[in-house]
Amino acid sequence: MSRLVADIGGTNARFAISHGQSLGAVEPAGADLLIDPRHLPVRDFPGLAEAAAAYLDGSPGERPEIDEAVIAVATPVDAELIRFTNSPWSFTRPTLQTALGVERLAVINDFAAQAAAIPQLRPDDSIAIGGGEALPGWPIAVIGPGTGLGAAGLVPGRDGPIVVASEAGHVSFAPHDALELEVLRRLFGRFAHVSNERLISGPGLVTLAHAIAEISGRAFEGDTPEAVTRAAEAATSDLAIDALRVFSGLLGGAAGDLALSFGAKGGVFICGGLCGKLGQFFDHVGFRARFEAKGRLGGFLSGIPCRLVTNPQTGLIGAAAYRLAS
Repeated sequence: MSRLVADIGGTNARFAISHGQSLGAVEPAGADLLIDPRHLPVRDFPGLAEAAAAYLDGSPGERPEIDEAVIAVATPVDAELIRFTNSPWSFTRPTLQTALGVERLAVINDFAAQAAAIPQLRPDDSIAIGGGEALPGWPIAVIGPGTGLGAAGLVPGRDGPIVVASEAGHVSFAPHDALELEVLRRLFGRFAHVSNERLISGPGLVTLAHAIAEISGRAFEGDTPEAVTRAAEAATSDLAIDALRVFSGLLGGAAGDLALSFGAKGGVFICGGLCGKLGQFFDHVGFRARFEAKGRLGGFLSGIPCRLVTNPQTGLIGAAAYRLAS
């Protein structure tokens, strides 16, 4: 049975074909689950069905026959009409199922897919950030910035790991020091709710850089995450370097909050493409320091390992591993 799998964010629509595998396989399978993975720009298509058709039509050889589909989307999936948080796309399950021509369709949160992928990853699919050792039988937390800020959990179950979808990226931003408090003051007038996603995401990095520029009286003209990282790499802007340092700390704080919420002694995994693109400017030391900076619970967090996932296909892997109801 062939399955179309997709990982749809605000910027990229990733697709692949898979023959599927149950979540929690004994041996990690990773990218071996995927056939012909490709990504298409969201901006090039009016909707998900059109992007999926373009992917299938562009496959090598004949158009693949698919029996089922698992679509991971960067938005809540509990409504009849599913609207993307960070793109103009929307759809309903019946219309999408008809357009795809599949017998079975599952639409899951994109970070539910990221969490489902964790048991499938090989050791070299991630790198450690600091110390700690994962304890078997404990929950795992997954978080990652991209166009938005995603988060999910993976908890032990009788028949294998259970994915817990979450919108924890939209929890309220809590400042840690005087600078972050000033950043929050400036965002109060712009947003009805200042969430973690407003700062810990690609657009959030730009928001953060401009807020720090305003606070410090320094100029910064960039209006994309790439502009911030380019300025840091070229050493043309101390402000860009400062913004990336603060960004790393904010992500560490959010990851620590999520670890406390889940009791994630099984580990915390940082997914999504943004941190990998930051390269040396993703401050591992600053991330880890903020991860553990939880007062009386610092000792609890110090033993929890954090790993930066380097495999770019985790969303697709998770969609391939996802168990469809029989």
